[in-house]
Amino acid sequence: MGQTCAQKAACCGEANDANSQVICPNPPPSDEHITNHTNLDPAESDVHDEEVPASMTYFDREAGELAQLVETNAVIENDAKYEFKSGASYIGSWKSSMRHGYGKQVWPDGAFYEGQWSENCASGCGRFTHSDGDVFVGQWVGNMASGMGIYLHKGSTTYKGQWRNDLQDGYGVEAWMEGARYEGAFRNGQKHGYGSYYWMDGSRYLGRWVDNVIDGHGMYLACDGRCFRGQWKESVIDGIGRYIWPGGREYSGRYLSDQKHGFGIFKWPDGRLYQGFWVNGKQSGMGAYTAKDGSTKIAYWEDGKRTRDVEES
Repeated sequence: MGQTCAQKAACCGEANDANSQVICPNPPPSDEHITNHTNLDPAESDVHDEEVPASMTYFDREAGELAQLVETNAVIENDAKYEFKSGASYIGSWKSSMRHGYGKQVWPDGAFYEGQWSENCASGCGRFTHSDGDVFVGQWVGNMASGMGIYLHKGSTTYKGQWRNDLQDGYGVEAWMEGARYEGAFRNGQKHGYGSYYWMDGSRYLGRWVDNVIDGHGMYLACDGRCFRGQWKESVIDGIGRYIWPGGREYSGRYLSDQKHGFGIFKWPDGRLYQGFWVNGKQSGMGAYTAKDGSTKIAYWEDGKRTRDVEES
């Protein structure tokens, strides 16, 4: 990504390329496929005579039968294969009629969890493998990924970092097979806080995120040498900032939805200068233009063109 900015023709022979559109990096791909990774897909469930709640996880399926085993104080031999009514099976350690210790449970669609259990819950270190090949390896608490872990999304992304209640939460690194990468803070499964995003072409963003989008103060460094430092809103430049282009052109001022809007100063490397107001990326309103020879004219502008000079008193 890291697109180049479109250059527009000179305006009045003075504004030149000050009105060039600022094009910012596209938002990073969503990572929603990683969160809630033990949820059952009703379409893949083998339960036909009752509706499977969308929030049901694999570990919820046998809860009723497991409770009956505890209630009846059933005696189950360690490492003997136990078949559940749902079609799932478990081989491993038991304690007081509960899965406890090391064991492996396999569900009818081929998904399985192998690792540590505590009183019928996946707790400790374990590996959960989905029927489609996705894999999570890491720490568990109460049937949910909590602690450090690695999620491998087959053919797509990898996440390495902290988890809480089955969601990415804390510091982590998410990498895409194509080469893009995010390093930083997560909250409730979303990029949130300070983080750095790296595009495949070498462009990068370092700054604040809110609910999976760039939002707040940050810096964007493009692969072609462009640099922006300032405020963002929903992954576009919005607020106060400074944009520098290769070759020495520079704009400092207000932006609105990726466009110069409000008061701003545009400088050229040859000494020319515009100080004034902008609307939708073009000079509009009163502004002062300084030429190469140092002379300055105060004028009114409209749609990037000087329309009327202000007479000096």
